[in-house]
Amino acid sequence: MNILVAPDKFKGSLTASEVCEAIEAGVKKFNSKFQVRPVPLADGGEGTLSVLASNMALQKMVVTVVDPLFRPVMAEYLMRENTAFIEMAAASGLELLTSAERNCLYTTTLGTGQLIKDAIQNGATEIYLFIGGSATNDAGIGMASALGYSFLDEQGEPVKPIGENLVLIEDFYLQQPGFDWQEISFYVVCDVENRLFGPQGAAWVYAAQKGANEEAIRLLDDGLMKFGKLMHKKLGRDIASVKGSGAAGGLGAGAMAFLNASRKSGIQTVMDIVGLENLVKEADLIISGEGKFDRQTLEGKVVAGVGSIAVKYHRPFGVICGIKDDSLTDKDLIKLGISKLLTLKKDDMPLGYALQNARNLLVARSEELIRNLCPHSL
Repeated sequence: MNILVAPDKFKGSLTASEVCEAIEAGVKKFNSKFQVRPVPLADGGEGTLSVLASNMALQKMVVTVVDPLFRPVMAEYLMRENTAFIEMAAASGLELLTSAERNCLYTTTLGTGQLIKDAIQNGATEIYLFIGGSATNDAGIGMASALGYSFLDEQGEPVKPIGENLVLIEDFYLQQPGFDWQEISFYVVCDVENRLFGPQGAAWVYAAQKGANEEAIRLLDDGLMKFGKLMHKKLGRDIASVKGSGAAGGLGAGAMAFLNASRKSGIQTVMDIVGLENLVKEADLIISGEGKFDRQTLEGKVVAGVGSIAVKYHRPFGVICGIKDDSLTDKDLIKLGISKLLTLKKDDMPLGYALQNARNLLVARSEELIRNLCPHSL
């Protein structure tokens, strides 16, 4: 029996690699002769680079850039030949700030642009930019500033590339960047579909969790709207209405505008990079999992992505999650091709206990799952 284990992390308790290890331990408790292929996955958010590194031979590149508040910070990205994989969270992420420091009026994606520039200087001609976990709402003007763009106010003076100043921008231009944009392919990777501004835009949906109050959100939304109109006027493209333009505080729009980036699905991109489809074809059984199984899972998270391939090749598909949304029905599970789903947390179990004992619970549930799916394989 060849079993492919391809889960996401269990946020707050286990990394994707640790989830793989625990599931494999549970499978081996049931039958030590089963062959297990661990393939940790991510959906394009924080932690994606560590997942790619655990699946492939990649070169780690370390560079000093600025964090969201313009302070120096060491950040990493990965390369394979002429392809670079960059997480914006490494330079411009919310986790780089304390709770008291979080206010996306004053944060920048400048460090993300510095990572991109370093990758280009190191020979990258294909760049994947994973944009989950941002601390910013600057529409990518910080990133663009690092790559040679200047943004000007009404008096023709440069503006500091932060969210608060979007509303001041009247014009922009590209200085000589030192490299040929036509020779570089950019892919912005995310599954967020919010537009740039408006009730479902970057500011109103996400800025509060980045420290903005209602007054700040209104100012940021006005700035994003003005930025979108300026992009339309200067570039002839209505980028603000494109799905995903509001991702990462408008970095999605900035990447499309300044890098001519193509948008890619997070989980689909990760699955393609690690060659998951071929691994599914070689397996007899697939196991995946994630911390919380809810409506977002159905909309394209890791479990849904893995399930779509399992269905395609008619492979039995088991899932283990931390908790499950009670609103999900058996029909929802069938849509994802799930043969059996188990949760770490039972009805009467405190959530804190489940988080603290996630590994041991996962080993036990994995043994239970494989026993259910392979009852005659002892």
